[in-house]
Amino acid sequence: MKALKNLIDNIKPTFSKGGKLSFLHSTFDAFETFLYVPEYLTKKGVHVRDSIDLKRTMTIVIIALLPALLFGMYNTGYQYNLSVGGSMDFMQMFWYGFLRVLPLVIVSYVVGLGIEFAAAQIRGHEVNEGFLVSGMLIPLIMPVDVPLWILALSVAFAVIVGKEVFGGTGMNIWNPALLSRAFVFFAYPSQISGDKIWISELSSGQGVVDGFSGATPLANAAAGSPIPSFMDMFTGFIPGSIGETSTIAILIGAALLIFTGIASWKIMVSTFAGGLLTGLLLNVLATDPSSYMAMPAWNHLVMGGFAFGAVFMATDPVTGSQTETGKWIYGFLIGMMAILIRVFNANEDSGEPL
Repeated sequence: MKALKNLIDNIKPTFSKGGKLSFLHSTFDAFETFLYVPEYLTKKGVHVRDSIDLKRTMTIVIIALLPALLFGMYNTGYQYNLSVGGSMDFMQMFWYGFLRVLPLVIVSYVVGLGIEFAAAQIRGHEVNEGFLVSGMLIPLIMPVDVPLWILALSVAFAVIVGKEVFGGTGMNIWNPALLSRAFVFFAYPSQISGDKIWISELSSGQGVVDGFSGATPLANAAAGSPIPSFMDMFTGFIPGSIGETSTIAILIGAALLIFTGIASWKIMVSTFAGGLLTGLLLNVLATDPSSYMAMPAWNHLVMGGFAFGAVFMATDPVTGSQTETGKWIYGFLIGMMAILIRVFNANEDSGEPL
């Protein structure tokens, strides 16, 4: 590590003001500060000093996302194996999912960071770090078979319209990851709606076994069809977006975020509380025992992207509430609105809203 630090220090004058490559200073600074904590000193005014900068904060969030990512890779292979009636073992299913998910992650980061670097160079500003997390979130909330070019378009839309036009990280009024998904939903609805898009279809000529359905639990619930057991939905062995199916994996990430103080536990708890209480109210008002309103309220918390949204979306430090009282209200309203939209949206067929 010392040798790398010496190398960076030796070439730094080339990228500094007056150097041959000074026009690439923001790009060089981004790589340097990613590897090492900046050596900047505050010159005036009152400042809060902390050993964790924004890049380190984003890194912790990415680590918290790893359980959902790794399970999503395995579940991709698992669902594919079920769909073709195959006999893959654990490693074969994980490797299949790894090969299907990795291109989505690569495209997301290449497009998003490319735009971030270009914007920083044009404006002569430092590269924003916010996309380090958005670049991982976006693939995790997409179907595994979403075309790479559509994913690239959605990332570009989210970064340019959702962030850069407002001034970059910290200035945006929308969560870029959610904006990316909204773009796909409205621009290419067939790629994120229906029962056919949640199971990988890449195969060597094998067809789906008779009677197999790729519908998500939400799609089944909306259609009045039977849904998987609570435990299956809690563990995540169900069709759905890559990183949203396993509540266990999501809660592991939540524990890390709460332990490190990166995300607000108040927002998480109030979001789950809002969803549960709304579900219980709908249970009381339901007149038909077989209706969507009558579905046990706790099932809502482990279906679709509710848990993922509560842990990784609602706690966004830029678009989320900042006051302590506001966090309780903000989270509760998110949980309440998510369930109301889920139950009363008669046109819902994507199977995976928050």
